[in-house]
Amino acid sequence: MTCLKTRLVLVAFSVLWVTVNAQSQQYLTQNGTITFISRAPMLEFEGKSSNLVGLIHPTSDSVDFYIDLNTLDTGIELRNRHMRDSYLETKKYPFAEFTGTFSPSIDLSSHSTQRVVTKGMFTLHGISNMLEIPGTITPVNQNQLLLKAEWTVKLSDFNIQIPRVVFYELSEVQTIKLEATLTRTP
Repeated sequence: MTCLKTRLVLVAFSVLWVTVNAQSQQYLTQNGTITFISRAPMLEFEGKSSNLVGLIHPTSDSVDFYIDLNTLDTGIELRNRHMRDSYLETKKYPFAEFTGTFSPSIDLSSHSTQRVVTKGMFTLHGISNMLEIPGTITPVNQNQLLLKAEWTVKLSDFNIQIPRVVFYELSEVQTIKLEATLTRTP
């Protein structure tokens, strides 16, 4: 009888340990993709980086993503320089970051794509604004999630001024797209 009790205690402890361990896990990416699209009257272009770093912590429903803005590439070096020096001022403000929470909570037991909304602070050009960002989370396998999101940013909300000279070539409203495969870590 004592052997059976010991086994039951060990099984119960193992189940509890696995449950606690699973709940404390997080999902990370260091090579997610961020793309911005500028649709101005005379010119449409995009900038892209595959250096998006991010974290999803399921227990607290928290998310944190950031990008080194110096890694954005529009495909034209002169435009990259103007973007970094004149608009984003990356020497002074090198990063953009979003920190927030899922609302409602995400369901990691689901094996299908979930529509999600994150609410939190988006910081760009030294200015932080509250945003709600819609997206989807899709389980890739038991250790990976695919996160996709798309939202718009008004440059003047982040104190980024567009000179009248380039008003027809640079849009005041930028579309931002995020795509990241996040891997579960202990």
